Amino acid sequence: MIENQKITVVMPAYNAEKTLVKTVQDLPKDFVDDIILVDDFSHDRTAEIARELGIFCVSHDRNKGYGANQKTLYRLALERGADIVIMLHPDYQYNPRLVPAVAWMLTAGCYDVVLASRMLVNSARRGGMPLYKYVANRFLTGFQNLLLNQHLSEYHTGFRGYRRCVLEQFDFSRNSDDFVFDNQFLSQAIYHGFRIGEISCPAKYGAEFSSINFRRSLVYGLGVMATSLSYLYARILSDRHTLFRSQAELPSSRSQSDIIRR
Repeated sequence: MIENQKITVVMPAYNAEKTLVKTVQDLPKDFVDDIILVDDFSHDRTAEIARELGIFCVSHDRNKGYGANQKTLYRLALERGADIVIMLHPDYQYNPRLVPAVAWMLTAGCYDVVLASRMLVNSARRGGMPLYKYVANRFLTGFQNLLLNQHLSEYHTGFRGYRRCVLEQFDFSRNSDDFVFDNQFLSQAIYHGFRIGEISCPAKYGAEFSSINFRRSLVYGLGVMATSLSYLYARILSDRHTLFRSQAELPSSRSQSDIIRR
């Protein structure tokens, strides 16, 4: 524990057997109290390897999507008593050794959300990010900074940490089951005034690393823009879209542990 707070690392996994062992081996074990992996109906030995490594692992009975995977992960993390939840992809695109840095920023009470940014020192291009993805990332980030009145270097990283209070603020089951889940959740956190911090994180790209194709990237980009416009609508009209309501404001709010599915 750091500052008597339980640090939980959650991993949304799909066909990650080639990189999972290295990711777990490089996690600083002295700083991590719990590791949870949800296998989204992989076609390889991801779940089997996770259990061999002693990781708490849950497998979906069908492929539900990246967002749905995180919904299961966060419900499990809350149920298992996490104070700090750090989401890390098991494909080794992001460096696991930076988990303590994210954890310290959260446990120190300075931030409620911490993003590991690939853009602060342009590590994305050096790590092999395709040019079209880099350009799209910069455009979407600028668009969101304008509409959300922020100054973040990136909204689209797959390495991020949350304090427990952030995860308890929203009924995230209402968010998308697809890749835009991350962006919706971050926009919700900004809407409710949570403090956002960033650290620089190198990233790697290659055949062994997970990535979405051009069509899925286009769908994601449109979803990001729609989320930002919904945020602006809710902010200007003071009429909270369902996406931006807190748990307390929902008419039939249920606790996250009540809706967990294993």
